[in-house]
Parts: sequence; structure tokens; C-alpha cells
Amino acid sequence: MRVFLASIPLDHARVVVIGGGEAALAKLRLFADSPAEVLWFAPEGLPAATSMPRGGPVPIERTPDQGDLSGSRLVFIALDDETEAARLAGVARAAGAQVNVVDRPALGDFQTPALIDRDQIVVAIATGGAAPILARDLRSRIEAILPAALGPLARLAGELRDTVKATVPDFLARRRFWERAFRGSAADLVGAGKVAEARREMLRLMNVAAPEQGVVHIVGAGPGDPELLTLKALRVLQDADVIIHDRLVPEAVLARARRDARRLYVGKTRGDHSVPQDQIEALMIDEARAGQRVVRLKGGDPFVFGRGGEELEAMRAAGVPVFVVPGVTAALACAASAGIPLTHRDHAQSVTFVTAQEKPGGVAPDWQRLAGPNQTLAIYMGTGRAGDTAASLIAAGRAGATPVAIVENGSRPDERVMTGTLDDLGGMVARANLTGPALLFVGECAAFSAAQLDVRAEAAA
Repeated sequence: MRVFLASIPLDHARVVVIGGGEAALAKLRLFADSPAEVLWFAPEGLPAATSMPRGGPVPIERTPDQGDLSGSRLVFIALDDETEAARLAGVARAAGAQVNVVDRPALGDFQTPALIDRDQIVVAIATGGAAPILARDLRSRIEAILPAALGPLARLAGELRDTVKATVPDFLARRRFWERAFRGSAADLVGAGKVAEARREMLRLMNVAAPEQGVVHIVGAGPGDPELLTLKALRVLQDADVIIHDRLVPEAVLARARRDARRLYVGKTRGDHSVPQDQIEALMIDEARAGQRVVRLKGGDPFVFGRGGEELEAMRAAGVPVFVVPGVTAALACAASAGIPLTHRDHAQSVTFVTAQEKPGGVAPDWQRLAGPNQTLAIYMGTGRAGDTAASLIAAGRAGATPVAIVENGSRPDERVMTGTLDDLGGMVARANLTGPALLFVGECAAFSAAQLDVRAEAAA
């Protein structure tokens, strides 16, 4: 974070605007409906009568002195004379004010963010002065989706805040109450202008508020690109109290979660299970029984080589409410990012997802079936046994010249794609010095990889 946006109360605050041009008028309009005491100094002259702000403060046509600025919370300086602007900034600062010098960020203490004003609710977008037009563009997009009734809704919540705290002492129950109030019919009633009815609905919800039963959501985080999260996964993440996540879930995805949610890392690598599976399941159960909304966040899709089925069974056996949110599995994401069609009318009429790491003592792969023609193999967890896998496929009849591709860190900024043939698959893995998660693709469709098709241009399109 390069810029910290603070919320400054304006009740009983003094705001001073210095200047008579359009930049100064914009600041005056910004505070027109606020409870602040606004003073306006116009030492360089007043704007045309048609531009004078309606209902604004009476302009004072002189330069303010330290006495004028004493006790001010915010001072905005919009003067053409940079030397005079710098001098007044020093005077205001000495008087204890925070200073903004319009279009000269180096002279001030802060920049004015792009603001969305909904009375009690104010949304601010800042770029640290680097790209104000970008901030305004983002403001326009966000403003279009925010209902106008947010301010009255927040005002009603403020009026009921102490009553809710006294009536619903349990913290989790109180949080659930506010979520129902802000997302349900009470919010709709405020939006329709029926504030009295909305108040009655909130009071009704308050009287039935009680600690809720915990719940577990087993959520697929996708391959690592946060833009590939589903909308449902994002919503569940932002509602979570506890997030239990794997090694393959990157920080960019976790950053989309509610900031105050607890994050518990239970990552596993091949041969190194930092937290055994039974302990992970016990942790999920304990947190849910404590009334928490638990998200078990897994890379890719939880039901594709993710042990999500085992966790689902454990939750059901424990009587814990459980829901599954699918994710974009690695085979789909890596293939798309690398430009590899998993099926193609000329080359592959089927696709098979297979893991090279079968359960100890489990059934070995059916190499005869996997080596069949006109299909694509997407091999998970296959780099450690790439040579053996290739040898088994060739022995079962797959040609050594069959195209293959290795996709490391698929869909992420550090993605790598390597192509070759099946008879050299083991050597390719050895030479690649892989450090991230990788998928192996075997079949004629692997020849369509990003080595020939620059699908990364999509990011700039």
C-alpha cells in the first residue's frame, strides 16, 4: 500500500479554501453539503457571477493570515502563484492544518481522492497523485453500481447501533444481524424511501438474532490468477471468518478475502504433509462448531485431485453444514493460458485427467487405455515421475514422437511453457528446473502451445 486513506470527521471542523478559479470552486462544491464550517478566501479575484457557488460561503477578497487559518482542520490552496501557494502552505501548516495544494502535490500534505458521496457512506479512490484521471474513471464505474440509498441506510444503522449492541451482546450474532439487515428486505425498504418500515424490519431481526450454526464452504481457488475466481467463490471468501488454505493458493487470491478473517495455512507438498489430512478435517469441524464460517480454500477445483471429496465426507459425518464451490481446475486453466485445446475435431475426441501420484497401495493406471489415440492426457502431479510415465505410455503403444507440453505456474505472471515429444519428457522436466506447480499434456493438441500462439497478448487486448 503506497497511500493510506484516513476518514476525517467534518462535524465542527473548519475547512478553508483559498483561490477563485475553477479548482477552488470544485473544492467548495465538495464540502457544500458537509457539516463543516467552510471559509473562502479569494485573493486573486472572484470568478464570474455565473460561476459563483450557490449556497456557498461569502468570499473574502484578501489573503488569509495565520489568525484566519488558526483552528482549521483542512486547507486547500488553489493559486496560480506557486511561490505564494508555498508560503501559505507553510502558514497553514504552522497553524496546525493539513494542507492540499491543488496540482502541486509536492507542496502539500495530502491529495484529494476521487470521492463517491452517499452522505454517511463515502468511497475514496486515490493514486497518490500519480494518475488522478484514472481515479476519476474508476470512481465513475463504481458510482454507477452503488445505490443512492446507502447514506440513509447507514444513518439508520447508526441510530440503532447502541440498541443492537445492548440487545445482541454476542459478537458473531451481532455481525450476522447486520449482514441480514444490510442485504435483506430492510435495505430494500430504505431504497424505496420507506425508512420507518425499514426500522421496524431491523427491530424484528434484532429480536430473533441468535448465534448461528457454523458452516464450511469447500472452495476452489482456481489456478492462481485471482481474476479466475468465480463470483460465488469471491462472495464466500469475503464472508468468511476463517480461511484454511493450501500451498497452491497465492497471496493474490487471499488478498480478495475479508481482511480480518483468520488465515490458517495447512499446505502440503509431495512427501511433506505439514498438517495431516485428518487434522485438517478436525480443524474444519472444530471451527464450524464454534460458530465460524469456514472456507477451506484449495487450489484449482476441490473435486479434481484435491481431496475435497474426503473433506465433504468428514463434514457430513460430523453433522457440519457443508457446501462446495467449484473452481477452475488447473488442466483447463493451464491449457487455455498456453493455447492448448484439450479437444479438437482433427486430433483429440476425448480428454483424460489423470494423476501420476496414485494412493499408496492403490490401483496402478490403465496404461493401455491412457495410451490410446485421438485423446489428450492432462497429467497432474506428474513431474516427479515424468520419465516413468513416458516409458509406460510408449510401452503401451503411444508413439515416442507424440507432442507433449509442460506448463509451469499456469495462468500466473511467471508462467512457463515447454514443448517437446513424449520420448524426451523425462529429460525436458530435468532440464526445466521446475520450482512451481506444473501440468503435463500429452497428445497432438499439445503442439498448439503458446510456443506458436502468443495467447499472452490477450492481457493487452
